[in-house]
Amino acid sequence: MDEAPNPSPHPPAAPAPHHTADAPLALRGDSLVKRFGAVTALDGVSLALGKGEILGILGDNGAGKSTLVKILTGFHQQTGGTLYIDGNETLLRSVDHARSLGIECVYQDLALANSLSIYHNMFLNREIVRRGPFRLLDHKQMRERAAQCLDDIGVHVPSVDLPVERLSGGQRQAIAVARAVHSNAKILLLDEPLAAMGAREAGLIIDLLMRLKEKGGLSIIMIMHNYAQTLDIADRIMLMQRGRVTYEQQSALTSVAELMDIVRREYRAMRAAGSH
Repeated sequence: MDEAPNPSPHPPAAPAPHHTADAPLALRGDSLVKRFGAVTALDGVSLALGKGEILGILGDNGAGKSTLVKILTGFHQQTGGTLYIDGNETLLRSVDHARSLGIECVYQDLALANSLSIYHNMFLNREIVRRGPFRLLDHKQMRERAAQCLDDIGVHVPSVDLPVERLSGGQRQAIAVARAVHSNAKILLLDEPLAAMGAREAGLIIDLLMRLKEKGGLSIIMIMHNYAQTLDIADRIMLMQRGRVTYEQQSALTSVAELMDIVRREYRAMRAAGSH
């Protein structure tokens, strides 16, 4: 992801997040600010994520995307502003606190143990143990649950006993997403889920995300660089530049050309400001 934020100059603020007034929100952030010493990484970012919605967050390195994700996952606490989870004002104290509220993140490195089986990875640090004095792992139940979870969301693998290292990049990403879903995630954050994938691999993940959306109950935020892919997947997009939201729109009402024009205008404004 990012992060080497550039604190100034700032683009004009984007309008308040678009969402239906009566639509239930899984998450809302109002005027979120994060400072690291003299550097302002987030400068008044507001966002809203509807229940069952996919929100794509776009922006170049240094835009503030990583800092925003770290606040939403409890890794950082905001310097200013307010965060609401399921309508309740919440200060996320830690990653574990965020997870207890149903917030999960799948990072680019996926955090999979490649030498372990698919089912072991599905239950990594959440293993099922048998009752009794010896607390032995219940491999049978973990296999069955892992297979059922993957089947439920349409992820097909030859066997849950297969080591993760023998899977393709798209399959690994699917296993990481399935693990988050299996942990009863209500809000899923994905860090560049299609990075360095070919069309076939990306198609596998896009199909998975569409199936998760159709099942309902899961709200998704994707951190992305590819504008075209994001517009294809997300219900709504948010463009971040230098710690602020500079544009937000329903995906169906914008285009790659419009987004690129906004970025070019901002780049020209930065160059002009730097020449004075």
